[in-house]
Amino acid sequence: MYNYTKPAHYYERPVAIELIRSMAKGPLTAKQNDTLNNQLRSPTDSKDAFIIKPAGDFLQVTRSEPGTAMLFGDLWYEGELAILFADTNVGKSILAVQIGDALSRGAPIDRFAMKQQAATVLYFDFELSDQQFAKRYTSDLHGRHRFGANFYRVVFNPDSPGAHKFGSYHEYINNALENALITSQARIIIIDNITCLRTGTQAAASAVSLMQKLQTLKNKYGLSILVLAHAPKRNPTRPVTRNDLQGSKMLINFADSAFAIGESQAKTGLRYLKQIKQRSGSQVYGAANVCLCEIIKPYNFLQFEFAGPGNEADHLIHYTEQHRQNTEARIERLHRQGRSLRQISRDMGVSFSMVFRVVKRLCDVVDDVE
Repeated sequence: MYNYTKPAHYYERPVAIELIRSMAKGPLTAKQNDTLNNQLRSPTDSKDAFIIKPAGDFLQVTRSEPGTAMLFGDLWYEGELAILFADTNVGKSILAVQIGDALSRGAPIDRFAMKQQAATVLYFDFELSDQQFAKRYTSDLHGRHRFGANFYRVVFNPDSPGAHKFGSYHEYINNALENALITSQARIIIIDNITCLRTGTQAAASAVSLMQKLQTLKNKYGLSILVLAHAPKRNPTRPVTRNDLQGSKMLINFADSAFAIGESQAKTGLRYLKQIKQRSGSQVYGAANVCLCEIIKPYNFLQFEFAGPGNEADHLIHYTEQHRQNTEARIERLHRQGRSLRQISRDMGVSFSMVFRVVKRLCDVVDDVE
């Protein structure tokens, strides 16, 4: 009788595949069903790319894992990677430090619920110099602000020789971030801001790469992350949207939540917070219910003071107002170019009296009236 021996390259089919093939021939026995179910449940130490479990099992894991506590009201929840964005000099860093200091104390900010237990917070400050930071949190009369003992400011070390050991600057930053997490054992980090970590002509790509790495670190260590980002100069007639975030279509996809600071066009110095994206909670601070706020410095701590709800539409420039401003700016420009008032009136299709009033008010000189 011929004795068949399996070739060396022959591999037996996995048990799960054999059981699925058996299903085509007829119902599985109770024992076979149990075997198949066990095969489809990945062990906790599985090295496979995918984890396959019944959907109901994930509900049990969700109930036992952290991630439902508010870190800054409905704008940022525990276990989330959140983005805070705004135009330059609107107050992103001021609000970020205020949030970090509050979390390190376990003391909620007015109007925003927050976990009560004090937590270690790493605030990566890539924006301010030491002198600029100190100026914001000291005063001649009240001295230095006493930050929470768990609040740490992290800055670049200009003397570090470590960058040359890595294949790219991004690898160096990623490694440094993870080392800081391991050393401090912090589970809340704030990065101010992602723009400062971009390099070269592929700025958008490097920002996306960093967001991907942050998501990986978040899942690996159970982190809560707040990333600050810039918004280009906006059209003040339009509401704040995700399109105002630089690289929004890529960056915001990696975020669990996002919120923005807008500037009021109705009152100088007034600002508002608006929710842009949310997953863990509900939209509380939408366009019809933004949170109005102003920057103040009582004693020695520069901070936001929250005044209450408002409608974003009330703090935008209406089209008629914008049209008037554009018209006046063009009249002034043409006048400085040497055009007569009548020429300006004729070329722009506006009345002579309007041109006269604008030039008199803006320039206080009317020397070419015909």
